[in-house]
Amino acid sequence: MDKNWDAVFKKRLKAVYEELKWLYMELYQNNQEAFDYFCQMLYKAYQDRSKELRMMDEARGAVSDWFAGNEMLGMLMYTNCFAGNLKGVRKHLDYLEECGVNYLHLMPLLESPAGRSDGGYAVSDFRKVQPGLGTMKDLADLAADCHQRGMSVCLDFVMNHTSEDHEWAQRARGGEKEFQDRYFFFDNWDIPNQFERTVPQVFPETAPGNFSWCQEAGKVVMTTFYPYQWDLNYRNPTVFNDMTENMLFLCNQGVDIIRLDAVPYIWKTLGTSCRNLHEVHNLVRIMRIAAEVVCPGTLLLGEVVMEPSKVTPYFGSVDKPECHMLYNVTTMASTWHTVATHDVRLLKHQLGTVFALPKEYVFLNYLRCHDDIGWGLDYDFLSQFGISEVAHKKYLNDYLTGKWYGSDARGELYNDDPRLGDARLCGTTASLSGIEAAEYEGNEEKLERAIRLDLMLHAFLLTQSGIPVLYSGDEIGQKNDYTYHDDPEKCQDSRYLHRGNLDWKSVKLRKKKKSRENRLFEGIGQLTKLRTEHRVFDHMADCWILETYNDHILGIGRYYRGEKMLALFNFGLNDETAWINEAEEYRNMLTGEVLEAKAVGVPAGDFVWLLTNMLS
Repeated sequence: MDKNWDAVFKKRLKAVYEELKWLYMELYQNNQEAFDYFCQMLYKAYQDRSKELRMMDEARGAVSDWFAGNEMLGMLMYTNCFAGNLKGVRKHLDYLEECGVNYLHLMPLLESPAGRSDGGYAVSDFRKVQPGLGTMKDLADLAADCHQRGMSVCLDFVMNHTSEDHEWAQRARGGEKEFQDRYFFFDNWDIPNQFERTVPQVFPETAPGNFSWCQEAGKVVMTTFYPYQWDLNYRNPTVFNDMTENMLFLCNQGVDIIRLDAVPYIWKTLGTSCRNLHEVHNLVRIMRIAAEVVCPGTLLLGEVVMEPSKVTPYFGSVDKPECHMLYNVTTMASTWHTVATHDVRLLKHQLGTVFALPKEYVFLNYLRCHDDIGWGLDYDFLSQFGISEVAHKKYLNDYLTGKWYGSDARGELYNDDPRLGDARLCGTTASLSGIEAAEYEGNEEKLERAIRLDLMLHAFLLTQSGIPVLYSGDEIGQKNDYTYHDDPEKCQDSRYLHRGNLDWKSVKLRKKKKSRENRLFEGIGQLTKLRTEHRVFDHMADCWILETYNDHILGIGRYYRGEKMLALFNFGLNDETAWINEAEEYRNMLTGEVLEAKAVGVPAGDFVWLLTNMLS
């Protein structure tokens, strides 16, 4: 440890030094030179951190769970779709404050090649913003403005791969061994073919296989996702050192939350699935340590789109934590399953699993995101009801694309594979809830029903512990954008169906009474305000499944410091009764009505929030 280092830095590093060195040396065969470089790199990143960001680190350090309070509300957006560029986002921060948003997730905005970017996930320069979106200074200025308003900024860090246009890839293509060693290059197909025996394909229809032929180098290169995304070789310490430095560079621009994209994929071992290997957890733990030494006010968000048993290990342990937050992916998929089946049994089962986890685990909850809905459900559980996987996926897709008789949902399929019946689904929350169909038909009764369902789904989102994240446009019920079909760069990817530009004319209608935009904006606003005001929504609250004795009504109980809440959600097509029998007197949180929690009626596609103070 260098005696000339700053005292604060030395204190932070000393607290984790032995573990850091042990983990690093185990991964990189006792490479002392690489480890020394890593520590020097951490100190340089620490020195580059601004006074303002260091002050914020200190303030956040005083409250370790500052990010998990019931006042948190996130919004996910594409910068260009929301406001054209980063300066445009700054101009609309007042609107985000009006929405109650204090957690802003900007989708990938680093430099990537047009037409070969996978929505920004093929980064050609980790130190530059896509020119059409602005500059790195614009990002830093936006972050500073957000911090002044009490908002946090989240940014994707694409760590599994780079674009084939990245400088490293270009030099590898030119034959420089040093840079070929940063990827996975092979002289022939022998070893790649061995990998293919055990490694699943991510996009078997649109990008089959895990390897591509590089004509310029005359070699095979690993490309797990798309041919233009070259997998990085984290067995090479230079890759890990430089990528960690890139991450800390973004933190020093004011980024508060680093979303580790596709993190389960980053370590490759022949003869395995190359997913969730134990070395991945060692790498993430080191990245957590690096952040705590350099920028302890920064959080790591793991993108682990898998079943709960594979997701939760990325939290690490109490004494050796990894990610601060993870996505609640399975609940999102189970929610739309429940919309289509009107049967809450799977959702009860899924939530029961989540509620049993330690309260310290912070999940990001969401109804929709930039990606498709994949039907990775618990089919072992569903099989007891006579449900088979392929047939059920077809039913869900038929219902949510409006092909099923009586369905008002309007979605589109993604990566349809008729042979395997494994298509996924796209669509905005509003269109999947029936708003698009109702407005197209001019049917006010259908529209009322669809808006009620949309609000019920948001109430369910806000009832869960963790951080609720809205998808930009959902606050006003933005519908599907079919114009992507006419764009040659987008038409092959149906995910652009729900990635349309925010309609600011529609946003203005949020103030017009009885408009769809007004009903949703004010309805969601009322719910988020109640969530902020009541401690029962705290992430440390006790949560349980409330038995309703009705397969159409989901019941959730919450208790924290004297406040007890009963939340009832009717996913059925008819008015139903929740056959509960609670002793206390309750108040309807939305209407103020005082009532007993006994045999509570819940209208079709609607919800009830009941609250009592057990200390009064």
